[in-house]
Amino acid sequence: MIDNEEVKKLKRLQRMDKKSLRIVYMGTPDFAVEPLKELVENHYNVVGCITMPDKQAGRGHKIQFSPVKEYALSQQIPLLQPEKLKDEEFLSALKEWKADLQIVVAFRMLPEVVWAMPRLGTFNLHASLLPQYRGAAPINWAIINGEKETGVTTFFLTHEIDTGKIILQERIAISPTDNVGIIHDKLMLLGAKLVTQTVDKIIDGSVKAIDQEEYYKNEYDLKFAPKIFKDTCKIDFNKTSEEIYNFVRGLSPYPAAWCKIILPSGEEIAAKVFETEICNEDCTEKVGTIETDRKKYLKVTVKGGKIAIKSIQIPGKKRLAIDEFLRGFKIDEDLIIE
Repeated sequence: MIDNEEVKKLKRLQRMDKKSLRIVYMGTPDFAVEPLKELVENHYNVVGCITMPDKQAGRGHKIQFSPVKEYALSQQIPLLQPEKLKDEEFLSALKEWKADLQIVVAFRMLPEVVWAMPRLGTFNLHASLLPQYRGAAPINWAIINGEKETGVTTFFLTHEIDTGKIILQERIAISPTDNVGIIHDKLMLLGAKLVTQTVDKIIDGSVKAIDQEEYYKNEYDLKFAPKIFKDTCKIDFNKTSEEIYNFVRGLSPYPAAWCKIILPSGEEIAAKVFETEICNEDCTEKVGTIETDRKKYLKVTVKGGKIAIKSIQIPGKKRLAIDEFLRGFKIDEDLIIE
């Protein structure tokens, strides 16, 4: 026998639509703004947003809002900015929103007490074709590894990070000249559409979530996308020109690959490299040897060939094309790049 509360719940489910479904949205950077904007502009019922606490930035230590907070404020969406996601005060405030569904895009790892709270669960938008490239930097690593395609995936959250059942996926090609900035923006727009498609499927009850194990035969075939640190970004000129070319575009424009320029005096300069070009030339010089006309090109010997640096930035200066850089920076024969 169904009690009155169950009857009320069934009636609520039967009339559920995008205006009645109560959505709580969690995200922080620009990548997370576009899906939120898509939800709001298409009249989905976003009852609250959760984003990171404000931080101080710049020399003046001015308070900086996250992009998601800026957009939420512009739309008068209620906000929570917890320091700790298990804080009782935060959890109590979250419960007050009575979410039917939570959506996570580029946010922190959630404890179960948060992701299990809504009756319809919590789903995440991830910027890769899961189960490939689980982790914090999927766009970067896909390009660094020379992938020809990538995409976006929505999946239900579970205990292990990025391992939940897959709801939907969309693919895009990665061209040989695409860098992480270009693919980021393409996936941001693609992901926004996928989020609303996922919500629609949840509303109409047509979701057929698939275990990630169905997408691969052997765990050894999986590639991962760990967080990127400064040391991760250092160029290794002992690699091939193709590997270095992919490495640089996989980190351009942010956080940017870098190398050391060692002056004859022994001074070391950390130079960011944003663009390179593979040189199809035979080469007998040792790795790290520089070739330049001091006007238009700067080439470095690498494993099995050479690579040309096309765009560079040294500390205290703006990013420059290599010809601009060479006009203002004296290249000595004893200069070392490593």
